[in-house]
Amino acid sequence: MTSSDANVDGDLDIDIADPRLEQYAAEHTTPEPPWFAALAEETRAATRAPSMMVGTLEGRFLAAIVAMLCPRNVLEIGTFTGYSALSMAEALPPDGRIVTCDISEEHVAIARRHIGSSPFADRIEIRVGPAIETIATLPGPFDLVFIDADKGGYLAYYEATLPKLAPEGLIVVDNVLWSGRLLAPPESDDADTRAIRDFNDRLVADSRVDVVMLTVRDGVSLVRHRRAAPAG
Repeated sequence: MTSSDANVDGDLDIDIADPRLEQYAAEHTTPEPPWFAALAEETRAATRAPSMMVGTLEGRFLAAIVAMLCPRNVLEIGTFTGYSALSMAEALPPDGRIVTCDISEEHVAIARRHIGSSPFADRIEIRVGPAIETIATLPGPFDLVFIDADKGGYLAYYEATLPKLAPEGLIVVDNVLWSGRLLAPPESDDADTRAIRDFNDRLVADSRVDVVMLTVRDGVSLVRHRRAAPAG
């Protein structure tokens, strides 16, 4: 989901990032390969919430993470139309694979077409169904997990994937700033805002992990296993 203006309580009007700065950042980021343009165009034309697509800046961010980690086993929770899966697949090592899951047949149909016509169709496996059930069927370990799905499920997805995260693995969680709504008084929260607020609070208090929240687009948290303190 993209960052956007949010008038969350009638008084608070927030840009997570100045749109002009985001545009400047995108213009000074290496462009995505040409097949992404057709995917982005169809997503905008054929879906009710095209802002769920990660887009150029976050797509290149995910590709950079994959290029640095060189993961062999990637799990994506929330395929949508396939933009993020393709962004990650582009940077995978030759033996790397992505399992991406989504519950929407409508969205997955778009993803299948564009993934199938890309050079990376053999690197991406799409699973349709409740993500928590898909996770249970996968043995791991996951070198990289990208969570970008229903907000009420975030905590469950995190708890299901953390035990299967490789020792040097990384969990990337999208939309953790939720268009600035988290800065409004909690009594004004809707269900999704409460879910994100609770998830963020639980995550930073979790002694099993280290987390850094970044102001990339709508907020991205990076989560890794906490290392034991050096002896002495």
